[in-house]
Amino acid sequence: MKLVRYGDAGKEKPGILDAQGSIRDLSGVVKDIDAAAVSPEGLAKLRSVKVDGLPKVSGNPRLGAPIANVPKLVCIGLNYADHAKESNLPIPGEPVVFMKAISAISGPNDNVKLPKGSKKGDWEVELAFVIGKKAQSVTEADALNYVAGYMICNDVSEREWQLEHGSQWSKGKSFDTFAPLGPWLVTADEIKDPQKLPMWLDVNGQRKQTGNTNTMIFGVKKLVSYLSYMCTLTPGDVISTGTPPGVGMGIKPAPQFLKSGDEMRLGIDGLGEQKQKVLGG
Repeated sequence: MKLVRYGDAGKEKPGILDAQGSIRDLSGVVKDIDAAAVSPEGLAKLRSVKVDGLPKVSGNPRLGAPIANVPKLVCIGLNYADHAKESNLPIPGEPVVFMKAISAISGPNDNVKLPKGSKKGDWEVELAFVIGKKAQSVTEADALNYVAGYMICNDVSEREWQLEHGSQWSKGKSFDTFAPLGPWLVTADEIKDPQKLPMWLDVNGQRKQTGNTNTMIFGVKKLVSYLSYMCTLTPGDVISTGTPPGVGMGIKPAPQFLKSGDEMRLGIDGLGEQKQKVLGG
């Protein structure tokens, strides 16, 4: 299933894509695509619905983040060896974990707004996944049973605030609009192997990132197990798993950063595409 939330910001309705890619309204089935909807019971309920019998949504509505009321947005840094190298940082022996404010979450095609005076805005295409049931100290062998589905995250970053205002990465990662999610949440049963997904990102039509989740240092199984030991993972939690090389900060001989008017397009095979216009700075 491909689950979506559509409509004006703050007033999104739940939906599901039919076989032709059209949105069907789920408002009569669930209140929202939230923790309850992505639980094993909630997903079983959605699978029992006859999609073609649901109301068809007309036009081309705005898409919101495909999961509502996210409890935690946990991110993994330097999870691709070649990205660590371009960042002039050592390859980590354990996952590098930081939190991104949930207020940074936005729709997949919403504008990205750089903070006033920003000069070092950057892009990061990432595979994200949503937790479907409470996870505490789970084994790697059982880890994927706790994943409800997968989606794209653009882990937008402000490198000055990330690296030059102390050592807390979250400061450069948590500005409003810095976590576009979606366009949809693809349930885990449709992704045979999350470690075999090509991914890419363009800025102004020029390819910047090309990668594949098969080069992750720590895969989804490891991350679920590791994080569930560190803290309890709850339904609706989002984990974003790191980015391949090609970020603006790592471009040689001189870094390239986002400016007002730029356009980012990014995608992951099977998970759709995002497109954002950059404002502010």
